Amino acid sequence: MTAGSVCIRDVVIATPEMSILEVARLMREYHVGSLVVVDDKAGKNVPVGVVTDRDLVIEILAQEIDVRSVSVGDVMSRAPLTVNEDESLWDVIRRMRAQGVRRVPVVGDDGAVVGIISVDDLVQLLGDELNGLAGLYGNEQRKEAHIRTRP
Repeated sequence: MTAGSVCIRDVVIATPEMSILEVARLMREYHVGSLVVVDDKAGKNVPVGVVTDRDLVIEILAQEIDVRSVSVGDVMSRAPLTVNEDESLWDVIRRMRAQGVRRVPVVGDDGAVVGIISVDDLVQLLGDELNGLAGLYGNEQRKEAHIRTRP
């Protein structure tokens, strides 16, 4: 499996100039906890940061900063870890763990964002795969009982 085969392709994006209220509204409207912050480079949305709901709480609300006085560029995590859509899922997991990040933008060969992978998505995917593997035991027993009759 590759990053491109499992990533969420409907990525909600923001720009560094956007207001905190705009970003909060986008998070609410699309039911997401993070946005990929992009710059337009030659017509491509290239990731330059990630802003999360936690960033809004820790950096702005908890410090009682006026939301009108800061922009997304002031609170986003800069230079985010990105992974290429052709990278193996195991390499993505290893890199996310090494960097300590829960969300990672997926980019194409041109550096433009094509998707996003979150820890939540990976846990769901791996849980489904393990559940399928666990079903092997029951199937094996049924097959054997059908093939081998008792004397």
